[in-house]
Amino acid sequence: MARKPVFFSFHYDNDVMRVQQIRNIGALEGNTPVSANDWETVKRGGDAAVKKWIDDNFKYKQCVIVLVGEETSNRPWVKYEIEKAWNDGKPIFGIFIHNLKCPRNGVSRKGKNPFDNFNFKDGRALSSVVKCYDPSTNDTYNYIVKNMQGWVDAAIVQRE
Repeated sequence: MARKPVFFSFHYDNDVMRVQQIRNIGALEGNTPVSANDWETVKRGGDAAVKKWIDDNFKYKQCVIVLVGEETSNRPWVKYEIEKAWNDGKPIFGIFIHNLKCPRNGVSRKGKNPFDNFNFKDGRALSSVVKCYDPSTNDTYNYIVKNMQGWVDAAIVQRE
């Protein structure tokens, strides 16, 4: 099966180690990890530079996956990426990653569903349409490995 190019949206400071585990699954072609130094360089360019980096990295991606940690739903750039994905018609979904073990911090508390932060004109939350998967606490990593490709395919079909 061909690897699909995806964009991973996440809270860098808290979740980069958990995110690396997901990138290493290999079923998907995720955006190239940005080093902490490179990300700091982008951020020093101000909001316009960050927005340009996100916009450039969204190009040619077939799906956006929001990797949801404890504080992800509050992150302004994650909010921008969710809104941009939806408005651009990109398939999007989330995966709660709090149960993946970080080598530095172990597991963390479950964060809020970031799709609850967006509402349609009729009052429904974006979370009523966009799925946010909560993997089993028993062998979380392998649960994600087993299901992620299907989640991407389902999100693509939903947006078609």
